[in-house]
Amino acid sequence: MSELDRIVEALRERVGCAVDLSARRRAEYSSDASNYRVLPAAVVFPREADDVAATLEFARDNGLSLTARGAGTSVAGNAIGDGIILDFSRYMNRVLELDPERRTARVQPGVVLSALQREAGAHGLRFGPDPSTQNRCTLGGMIGNNACGPRAVAWGRTSDNVRELRILDGTGADRGLGDDLTVVPGLPEFTRANLAVLRTDLGRFDRQASGYGLEHLLPERGSSIAKAFAGSEGTCGVLLEATVDLVALPGATVLTVLGYDDMAAAADDVAAVMRCEPIAVEGIDARLVDIVRAHRGTVPELPRGGGWLFVETAGDSAEQAWAAAAGLCEAANALDSRIVAEPAEAAALWRIRADGAGLAGRTPDGKPAWPGWEDAAVPPEHLGAYLRDFADLTREHGVDGLLYGHIGDGCIHVRLDLPIAEAPQRFRAFLFDSAELVVRYGGSLSGEHGDGRARSELLPVMYSRAVLDVFAGYKALFDPDNVLNPGVLVAPRPLDADLRVAGLPRVPLADGFAYPHDEGDLATAVHRCVGVGKCRADNSSAGGFMCPSFLATADEKDSTRGRARVLQEVVRGALPWDSPAVAESLDLCLSCKACRSDCPAGVDLATYKSEALHRRYRGRLRPVDHYTLGRLPRWLALATRVPRLANALSEIRWLRRIGLRAAGIDPRREIPRLADRSFRRHYQQNPTLGAGSDSQRDPVAQPEIMLWVDTFTDAFDPEIALAAVRLIESLGFRVRVPDRRLCCGLTWISTGQLDGARARLRTTLDELDEHVRGGGIVLGLEPSCTAVLRADLPELLPDDPRAARTAAAIRTLAEFLAAQSDWRPPVREGAEVVVQPHCHQHAVLGFQADRELLARMGVRVREIAGCCGLAGNFGMQQGHYDVSVQVAANGLLPALQADATATLLADGFSCRTQAEQLAGREGVHLAQFLLDDQLPNGSVPGGIE
Repeated sequence: MSELDRIVEALRERVGCAVDLSARRRAEYSSDASNYRVLPAAVVFPREADDVAATLEFARDNGLSLTARGAGTSVAGNAIGDGIILDFSRYMNRVLELDPERRTARVQPGVVLSALQREAGAHGLRFGPDPSTQNRCTLGGMIGNNACGPRAVAWGRTSDNVRELRILDGTGADRGLGDDLTVVPGLPEFTRANLAVLRTDLGRFDRQASGYGLEHLLPERGSSIAKAFAGSEGTCGVLLEATVDLVALPGATVLTVLGYDDMAAAADDVAAVMRCEPIAVEGIDARLVDIVRAHRGTVPELPRGGGWLFVETAGDSAEQAWAAAAGLCEAANALDSRIVAEPAEAAALWRIRADGAGLAGRTPDGKPAWPGWEDAAVPPEHLGAYLRDFADLTREHGVDGLLYGHIGDGCIHVRLDLPIAEAPQRFRAFLFDSAELVVRYGGSLSGEHGDGRARSELLPVMYSRAVLDVFAGYKALFDPDNVLNPGVLVAPRPLDADLRVAGLPRVPLADGFAYPHDEGDLATAVHRCVGVGKCRADNSSAGGFMCPSFLATADEKDSTRGRARVLQEVVRGALPWDSPAVAESLDLCLSCKACRSDCPAGVDLATYKSEALHRRYRGRLRPVDHYTLGRLPRWLALATRVPRLANALSEIRWLRRIGLRAAGIDPRREIPRLADRSFRRHYQQNPTLGAGSDSQRDPVAQPEIMLWVDTFTDAFDPEIALAAVRLIESLGFRVRVPDRRLCCGLTWISTGQLDGARARLRTTLDELDEHVRGGGIVLGLEPSCTAVLRADLPELLPDDPRAARTAAAIRTLAEFLAAQSDWRPPVREGAEVVVQPHCHQHAVLGFQADRELLARMGVRVREIAGCCGLAGNFGMQQGHYDVSVQVAANGLLPALQADATATLLADGFSCRTQAEQLAGREGVHLAQFLLDDQLPNGSVPGGIE
């Protein structure tokens, strides 16, 4: 054990909260949303102020640094360090007090902004600043970076909304910061000695966020230490509590979109827009909208232009807000405009901005784009000219990126394809040239994200030696021994040190998945995660698909980001594939694939997990559940020959428990009952089944549909396939079923048995290709299997031309029905339905066709936005049952309890199984619902026997 290991082990004995020194945990906290990687010595999860004090004391005694962290969404690298990381988001995350009369809230540093907004909203109030990460960023992080957001033009920055703070300074002293300078020894004298610098060099415009905000110490600005502390990036104290001001919610708001030739032209019009007193002004570049459109498939209608301003106006009533918007359209010098009053459409437009940081992580030609010159700001009157010169600078350096940001107050966000990995010296040169440019326009290196490791070295470009000396003197008053977040702001680390992707080796495929968007390189693929943290989003009120295990545990290890960070250590050679850290990190990944669609950076952890398991176990003995659950279709093919015997054996309690344990299945799980007769048996024994409608048996006249009957539907729910046959035949089609028993290989994929999966998919192509080459479609009933054929098939067999052809022919039932122009669904006005979209359908296939079909039926729909928690083999495996139930409790179970008499519509076998086992509710498939065949398991619709 090294000396450092002995020291941090002793930390466990000193503090009364969780301390984690594991390789996995250190990897998870080695980076934030910046370009930097620094492995910490330990991560501490304080539960109360005493834990923080004990940790700080220990750090001081042992020469370790201390870095406070909230959601870890810093793009400047100010939430990482090589000493102890304090994660406040896990436990110190409560709203302690909310006073509607005084319009204040007292909060712990780890409270997520959206949680505060919910509590304040119940009283008609809100916290003013609202960065795009508001559903995961913490108040502590916002205070540390002096966060802003689009509505800062109306309600100010975080510093403008901070009233009182309780902190521990670097000496361990507990201090209450308000507007009394004497609480910090030497601060009154320091302020008086530096009045000239504070008055002339700082606070020149609203978004001058670089360095310390010491202008707030001036008597004419209120002598507020609390406001000056905002933006100090954890270098002067560790926040314990904050009292913040709240503002009244407007009575109504309206979004206006103004179109311009480009972003610079939009910036030229800021003065005219601001005279209309908007509460938000955001700029969006056309190329970013193109990326969003490609990612989501569509965006709401936008007016003409190559750049847009999203402008929100408010009023006491909808009429007043609309009148303000109409006045804005007249006053602005835009090419075109559009007023959007419908809340859902306005929210969809704002989501373009919210996902900007992640979606801008790829340039239009697919290159990785990085932060670094992330949020420079200039006085708004100079913004148009600055943007034109900045465009010239990027061309000169040969870099490209997508622009967006807070144009109303002169702050621009951009991610660029900076040559960090291949030429760090060019990266460094570009940042220094960019700093020179922004200073020429009287601007700031940072407008809201802080300087961190990304820009602190650039401060001498912006400030004189006298100002830098003042910054150093200020920090010394709070942290004389430089314990708190060293290397940031004062005595900074070089901006090209500790870069995460510099010198990163390529990791070519090992007969695993192909990565069509990452040049076949697994290292590039896992580094798609830039840390924006949407996988940590607070979805407690609305549910959410991405990272269902994180929603259950609130542990960074169970987020997409946490897992990606561990895999990043693997591809750089710091951890082996068979490391316990990798196994622990991936254990609770449900392979739900939601990150594939919901992560704005396009991280696909389900694929990376399969690849990791493939590499770890190839040619080795596997866990027993890989042979049982991972090869389940083989066992079901045998069991369906003797279903009554298999069911009888599963009902013998002692035998079932022994068998489940031996198979690696949690004994608390019930074994789903096999149908008395599988669909394939029905199909073989009924010559007329699938031959077409009774009124038209001419095989030439009736087009043919290939029905993909998956293992689960065949063995457990044949009535679903039979209902689908009836429905398809009623439209004048003949149904064909593959002659051979086929399998998409899903269970092989989820357990990383990729060689076995490929073998099954090749057999599938052998069987389907003739039908597909003839222009036929293949209709899937089980979403997970259908998703494999559409997405995993071409990725696992990229060199087989049949794969892409077959993937393009795959349809869901709703997609097939939507293409039948003469078909009309049955009307079910007033019927109530709880819908559980399957995760794979949400992520790969899309659920829009199903939504539109249900709307046409006139049913009242409650759509669950979240995973059921069973997720194929995951919820069956030993060690996963409790988390599986917790995931269900986040969406599925509350929805079923709220609508106790509604029909549960769930196309996924796992979703129906989870609902039945945990809530006693049987679900029906869309095919059954359309025919009103809501039948118990094993029975057959339409009298077919």
